[in-house]
Amino acid sequence: MNLDAAIDDYLQHLKVERRLRPNSLAAYAQDLRELASFLVARIGETVPLARIEPPLLIAYLQSIAPTLAARSQARRLVAMRGLFRYLREEGEVEVDPTQGLRSPRLAQKLPSLLGRAEVLALLAAPGTDGPLALRDTALLELLYASGCRISEALELSLDRLYLDQAVVRLIGKGDKPRLVPIGAPAVAALHAWITAGRPLLAKGKRVTSWVFLNHRGGRLSRQGMFQKLRDYALVAGITRPISPHKLRHSFATHLIEGGADLRAVQTLLGHADIATTQVYTHVSDQHLRTAHRKHHPRA
Repeated sequence: MNLDAAIDDYLQHLKVERRLRPNSLAAYAQDLRELASFLVARIGETVPLARIEPPLLIAYLQSIAPTLAARSQARRLVAMRGLFRYLREEGEVEVDPTQGLRSPRLAQKLPSLLGRAEVLALLAAPGTDGPLALRDTALLELLYASGCRISEALELSLDRLYLDQAVVRLIGKGDKPRLVPIGAPAVAALHAWITAGRPLLAKGKRVTSWVFLNHRGGRLSRQGMFQKLRDYALVAGITRPISPHKLRHSFATHLIEGGADLRAVQTLLGHADIATTQVYTHVSDQHLRTAHRKHHPRA
């Protein structure tokens, strides 16, 4: 088997068996195709798996180091490791050539988040005048109330929304479901959207089960929401870069600052590993240090 065929097999494995989302699958494909292009230039048009050895992979990593951030370099190494681990399990290679390769040292990057006043201003920015405003208010309220990923919100269907119980059933990475409670403001905003706004966009169109619709009655796209979020941020007086993930970070940090248990926050966020959630304790500690310096007379 050559490298191109191996990559195709691995991507199919990620899609069918691992059920990776399209964006993640596209990232793996891009990273592995770049590796293949590098090896073709070194070996020739066809790259036999037996010819791929650690020195070649080290040369590839060295070639991308000057132009890519450490996090991007690490992502390419993760893709390489996943590919060769899969090939070894399938019996296509006897030795994994990525063994012993070291990831670049990553500086710990604390999540960027919004203050409570900024969140409130952002949630109020769309208003309630018309179906699109009702939709956007409901979506922003859901993002902050549940801490869900934007993909989880946009893929939410009506049958997984239990407003009478103030609960939403989200489908996370790996198609893992979780039940997440939401507060009264989010329940009210979602109810207003579903009863007064959504029917106006869905009227006369093919019936869909998606909670959030675009102006044509189809499912709202990530691109459309990203642009609207930037517009609402300016209305709210937020001039720094913003994304839906900032509401997720803010949700987690505000919970921990309020005394929430770390395991509970892990469950709400849908993190498989609590180490992923622990970064929010550092953000909370930073908040406490800032408050101490600002308000303690002997700080």
